[in-house]
Amino acid sequence: MTEAVIARQAGVADIAGKGRVTTFLKKGRLTQGGLKKMGAVAGLIFLTGCETLVPSGGRRPPPRTDTAPPSSASQQPGNVITADNSRHKVALLLPTTGENADIGQSIANATTLALLDINASNIRMTTYDTAKDPRAAAQRAVADGNSLILGPLLGDNVVTVAGVAQQRNIPILSFSNDSGVAGRNVFILGHLPSQSIDRVVRYAVSQGKTRIAGLVPQNVYGQRATGALNSSVRAAGGMLVGVQPYDRTSQSVDAATKALAAAGPFDAVLIADTGRAAMAAAPLLRRNGAGTAQFLGTELWNTESALAGSIPMRGGIFASVSDDLYRQYADKYETRFGRMPFRLSSLGYDAVLLVANIAKNWKVGTPFPVQRLTDPEGFIGIDGSFRLLPNGLNERNLEVQEIQSGRFVTIDPAPRGF
Repeated sequence: MTEAVIARQAGVADIAGKGRVTTFLKKGRLTQGGLKKMGAVAGLIFLTGCETLVPSGGRRPPPRTDTAPPSSASQQPGNVITADNSRHKVALLLPTTGENADIGQSIANATTLALLDINASNIRMTTYDTAKDPRAAAQRAVADGNSLILGPLLGDNVVTVAGVAQQRNIPILSFSNDSGVAGRNVFILGHLPSQSIDRVVRYAVSQGKTRIAGLVPQNVYGQRATGALNSSVRAAGGMLVGVQPYDRTSQSVDAATKALAAAGPFDAVLIADTGRAAMAAAPLLRRNGAGTAQFLGTELWNTESALAGSIPMRGGIFASVSDDLYRQYADKYETRFGRMPFRLSSLGYDAVLLVANIAKNWKVGTPFPVQRLTDPEGFIGIDGSFRLLPNGLNERNLEVQEIQSGRFVTIDPAPRGF
């Protein structure tokens, strides 16, 4: 994995790496009815488990040979989508060209796989490329008569697309995790960093790690992580010793770790950054006074497979969605497309399962029943149980994983539902 950089677009801090995007990244008991909400995910259970304990975000793919099922289409400028009165029209807005094409294509492939797995013959999904002009892509999607939009990926693109979709009251299920764009029929499926921070902090405090410190990048993600850390430590009954920002240079990280040590002793330190950044910071923290403090991480750590083999990071913990079903999904994806998926692609698969479930009782030609998205019983998919809230945010049940010798081990399972 290449070192992540920050995509500063309209103030949105999607964590972007070369050829990939890791978008920014609560509680309960799932009822029998809730388990049925997305029962199609059970189709993955028969698959052979993946031997890879921590699938990476996705290795560099070979030349594309993707094929789409009969129920999907690709919209290129100048093409016209013909009338289809027998299927629900759903638009998929993703970057399929440009610097984020790999992650966009991986999500698109995941939606194709989901459509095939559940034989969703009543759904027609059309892909629109947002790389160059997300507004134009949204306008084409609306003009083609789509009743629902899945995507886009980047937070600033969500704002642009929403400006077009809201004129026709077309709801959006975005793959972003920027909480600032949620609301007014815009729902975000991305993993919210505030939830992973709250989960790992509460677990750490319950294990006696009551004095917490934070090391955060100087960007929007870091700002939001600081706010989440402050709230979570207070709610868990711990003490926030201090938070230090850094600009991702070795000199800045060195200075930040020394400042943390000067703030006072702490039992645990949250490194609210990518796994790659955490591996770079860990030796400096130890050298500059962190002592035996436990390292805490966010959902971003789950996308960095090299983290599992890092000796300085052993014993570190982070909160994330479960990988149990993802491993099986990744095997099936690789069999079909000839490469491993990006970790984020599971959002595309789950989005199709959710829509297909609602489509069972959605009359073709009528507006999408947006009120059904906020079913309090929630849904279940590749990434476990989740539910969408009326404010456009989501709640996910997260597990706590520990970095052991060459692997991630679940030490506190995710609750089964809400």
